[in-house]
Amino acid sequence: MTSYTDEEGRTLRTAVFGAMVLVSTAEPGALDEESHAGIRAMAAFPPAVREVLGAARPELPAGSAADVERGVLAALRRSVAILAARDPGDAEAFRATVVAVCEEVASADGRVGAAEDAVVDRIRAAVGAA
Repeated sequence: MTSYTDEEGRTLRTAVFGAMVLVSTAEPGALDEESHAGIRAMAAFPPAVREVLGAARPELPAGSAADVERGVLAALRRSVAILAARDPGDAEAFRATVVAVCEEVASADGRVGAAEDAVVDRIRAAVGAA
């Protein structure tokens, strides 16, 4: 199993959990349902990524909502680069799974609002998913 440095692990956790937070807070909704949907969808990450995601508490960037979003999107881009350097297959799985997790969070309450959809689009762009 691939091991990641502490910094790489923090980046991956910030990216994944931060993406879920961005979607979940984009519009008022059922935060509990959204959280559970995101956690369930995370099972699709490659095993090494799941391991690092569960290794420590995630840390979100500080500052305004815009600062947090910029930091999370940057962490998503860095995460793809980290994974691509180690295993291109894991990088591709990461892209698809991040988008799937975000879509699950967005639709957890039975509908996807325009703000949630816009955030998912920005996340999709950050990870380079089609």
